[in-house]
Amino acid sequence: MGLFILALWAAWEAAGEVISGDTRAMEFAVLGFAACAIAVTILRSWRTGFYFFLVWMLFEDLARKFMANNTALFFGKDILLLFVYISLFNDVRHGRAKAFRPPFLFFLSLFFWLGVLQVFNQNSPSVLYGLLGVKTYFYYIPLMFVGYALVQTDEDLEKFLVVNVGLAGVIGALGVAQGILGNSFLNPAKLSPDLQDLGDLSKASPLTGQVFNLPDSVFVSSGRFAAYLSVVFILAVGTAGYLILHTKRYRKLTFVTIGVLGVATLLSGSRTALVCVASSTLVLAAGFLWGAPWRWKQAHRLVKVIRRSFIVGALGLAAIFLIFPGEAGSRLAFYTETLSPESSTYAGTSRAWDYPIINLEDALRNSNWIIGNGIGTDSLGAQYVSRVIGSHPLLFGVEEGYGTMIAEMGILAPFLWLLWTAALVYYLWKIVRKLRETRLFPIGFACFWYAVMLLYPLTYITMAHYQNYVTNVYLWLCVGIIFALPGIAARPAAAAATRVALVPEPPPPSPVVSA
Repeated sequence: MGLFILALWAAWEAAGEVISGDTRAMEFAVLGFAACAIAVTILRSWRTGFYFFLVWMLFEDLARKFMANNTALFFGKDILLLFVYISLFNDVRHGRAKAFRPPFLFFLSLFFWLGVLQVFNQNSPSVLYGLLGVKTYFYYIPLMFVGYALVQTDEDLEKFLVVNVGLAGVIGALGVAQGILGNSFLNPAKLSPDLQDLGDLSKASPLTGQVFNLPDSVFVSSGRFAAYLSVVFILAVGTAGYLILHTKRYRKLTFVTIGVLGVATLLSGSRTALVCVASSTLVLAAGFLWGAPWRWKQAHRLVKVIRRSFIVGALGLAAIFLIFPGEAGSRLAFYTETLSPESSTYAGTSRAWDYPIINLEDALRNSNWIIGNGIGTDSLGAQYVSRVIGSHPLLFGVEEGYGTMIAEMGILAPFLWLLWTAALVYYLWKIVRKLRETRLFPIGFACFWYAVMLLYPLTYITMAHYQNYVTNVYLWLCVGIIFALPGIAARPAAAAATRVALVPEPPPPSPVVSA
């Protein structure tokens, strides 16, 4: 009877919303019901829940755009991830999932405890800034344990990589369509004021004055879309190398996705994304040749990956120039006029050196440069905290990564950052070296290269790259996956009709000690 009465009341309220023409409450109710159902699923199976979280994280911004940037949606993925953590911890405690002890944990803990102490910095206007900073810097670190427990076999790894490739293909294709059709596609007629300056931007080439829009695809900002392209392109190429050495399945999907991501990078209008994708292509090609199984006469397989990636990328770019010459030509003009050293409007030196150094010097001129102003005071999302506490946004004018750490946590922060990141990269490289001439080397090297790119050059440019939840999530997932690869290498590839018959691999490295 109670359920019947509740259903009548819900129908009455829904009818009123429909008649009034305001369906926002109904949309929130549907999302809330879906979130509750997903939460129950996560508690029953954290592996299934993880993929729910991954999809929600990537498409959360799309809901925010059409629902007036409601801040409640912004924390949806974090709540789902909390359930994943709880469910995984329960499985580890009962022996149903594996965990490991990160060898760099001590160095990371030094930076972590500095961040926790900075929550109570006397220069911080509110503890809410500190909580925001702890979230942006540290909340996604446990995902390395999720990534480690998630991929314990070749089948697990293949599933994770193929899901990512499929999602990347969809998001990249939507970004290409938006770059051609304009920002009215995939965006509401009127964006929220908070998102107007992020999701409806245009640029012009400095010499020829060709104007073009900056697509944001399913995200709220073109910058987040460009950062996502930098991540998934590296993982897609690593996936192609792994599949070539391991199975005949999903190869066409992977190479088509690589082509789509190359076109999306061109149309993104982001010089950072273009440089990252171009440099990553060269580094991955060199790395694959270095780690190819030459002694086992299987190196030609990785050579195929390199050749096909270049061919697919070239065909995709040629197609976009032939079919949409105006849209592609305006972006090319912008890149050549600002990245060519022979151009009078060359911006490579100023963006890669002058501007970051000026930001770093500004941080050192701040009166609180010794102890900082408190973690989170210069982080992504700080404008929402200032709105909640009713104060003006804090404007430090610092964008460079190490300068941001000084502004927030004082002069000690960048040194501790360099310490723990160097330890992380060192231990990751030890594992990747041991994976040479195995089927797992391409994806291991790709994950390693992404970690290096994010923690050093991209962080040097701006701390927003690390604080961006999309790039942060993939960083810690990649860390966990690399530590899981020696255990997978210790097992022979499953024999199946779709598998590639490989010659015996060299003795695998000893697996990481389980905790």
